[in-house]
Amino acid sequence: MRPETLVRDHTIYACVMGSRAFGLATDGSDTDRRGVYLAPTPLFWRFDKPPTHVEGPAPEQFSWELERFCELALRANPNILECLHSPLVEYADGTGRELLDLRGAFLSRRVHETFTRYAHGQRRKLDADVRTHGAPRWKHAMHLLRLLTSARDLLRTGTLTVDVGDRREALLAVKRGEVPWSEVGSRMARLVEEGEEAARRSPLPQEPDRRRVEDFLVRTRRASALQPGPYDEVVQGVVGGGGVGQG
Repeated sequence: MRPETLVRDHTIYACVMGSRAFGLATDGSDTDRRGVYLAPTPLFWRFDKPPTHVEGPAPEQFSWELERFCELALRANPNILECLHSPLVEYADGTGRELLDLRGAFLSRRVHETFTRYAHGQRRKLDADVRTHGAPRWKHAMHLLRLLTSARDLLRTGTLTVDVGDRREALLAVKRGEVPWSEVGSRMARLVEEGEEAARRSPLPQEPDRRRVEDFLVRTRRASALQPGPYDEVVQGVVGGGGVGQG
């Protein structure tokens, strides 16, 4: 089965991300599409396993296989968690809706570490741009402010909100280079401090609900294995507990 076929025929969840989901789109903004596909269970019985992710087939499109997506979400990967909370959902079948219902199971205080680590990496790149070119890449500075704000608010409230809402114009002013770098840097430092304070008082649990997510994954894999297909006899023997080759 070709990678593009997995995306075309087995996507369970699809959404729009990037500036359009953040509420920061302008006339020239791309449409970034993200998705989750469920590779048919029999494909995992081969030596060559299905891919953990697929780029395309459409421009600006990227998808993850369900298990890989869940692994990254349990690790509090910022991009994955935001994908789960996109306000622009384009498609969700029954399994996709179950995944969305699990959003809270992936959230934990781990977000403080992962969001902060990502933010520190981006800040180092911005500082390097200032040293080399005299100014940062303002678009990246805008998105770092957005991410730090999102992380602080998530830790404070236990809810991840992707759309920036009434902060749109202030952030776009940063993107246009209308705010001095010194002020932008001060905002970033303040958000980091507020995030640290929020982490100490956060209503989020210390760890994600791994068991709940794993139960969902196992049920989904089992249901996929029982779907009619070219492996019917083998599937019924394995899933039914009879073993392969037993009469």
